[in-house]
Amino acid sequence: MAKFDDTDRRILRVLQRKGRMSNADIAEAVNVSTSASHRRIQRLEAEGIIRDYVALLDPRHVDRRSTVFVEVTLDSQTDETLAAFERAVARVEDVLECHLMAGTADYMLKVVASDTEHFAQIHRRLVTLPGVQKMQSAFAMRTVFKTTALPV
Repeated sequence: MAKFDDTDRRILRVLQRKGRMSNADIAEAVNVSTSASHRRIQRLEAEGIIRDYVALLDPRHVDRRSTVFVEVTLDSQTDETLAAFERAVARVEDVLECHLMAGTADYMLKVVASDTEHFAQIHRRLVTLPGVQKMQSAFAMRTVFKTTALPV
């Protein structure tokens, strides 16, 4: 677990809300000098606490209005089966997240699709992935809230 102080936490909160802020604006927001802010951000990046900077797209503007959560049960849970499934599902571009689960399903996928017909195409691809025995899908009716910010 990485060690960081309250100033680092404030910097991380600011960057998670608005990652394109200038270093001077970040420094002002957290009440440190520009050079201190810059050094801290470089350290947070070097230590892997800040993994990357990305643009978050509005799904409505890129024709991915539907979010579907898919539970996947595999026919076995051998290391080989799990690894083969994970390699294959990582290549399905409409799968945004894949989580190995404890419980009734082996994996939970977060999938985006333009509509039900598009999801049917994705579903047909998912069902052919290595080891897939059963899938159950649930369409999100509305996103109540969504964040990419981790609590720090």
